[in-house]
Amino acid sequence: MHAQELIRSIEAEHLKEKLPEVYVGDTVRVGVRIREGNKERTQPYEGTVIAKRHGGINETITVRRIFQGIGVERVFLLHSPRVADIKVMRRGKVRRAKLYYLRDRVGKATRIKQRFDRSL
Repeated sequence: MHAQELIRSIEAEHLKEKLPEVYVGDTVRVGVRIREGNKERTQPYEGTVIAKRHGGINETITVRRIFQGIGVERVFLLHSPRVADIKVMRRGKVRRAKLYYLRDRVGKATRIKQRFDRSL
């Protein structure tokens, strides 16, 4: 058990403290750090969270957006140094844990109702 405790303590050092509560169905804006040469900038990536996986330091979210008529999905490791910040734009009201069915839908069929009982 000593090895597991050691791993947990090392992981606890790298966990981010100020992460918002992100739920499936939320529209989020993820600030991604991008290096261009010797300069670094933050590029926002806004979309709907369609999946959450794992937990602790390995927690990931899958964010889907429509770019020029094509669906683009990116998986973000929440506690990664590449993720600068996460801002919840609006809460979504959904009834399942994975929203993979949105992949087959186009246009207004991909809309998700807004949820007002959880604060931003």
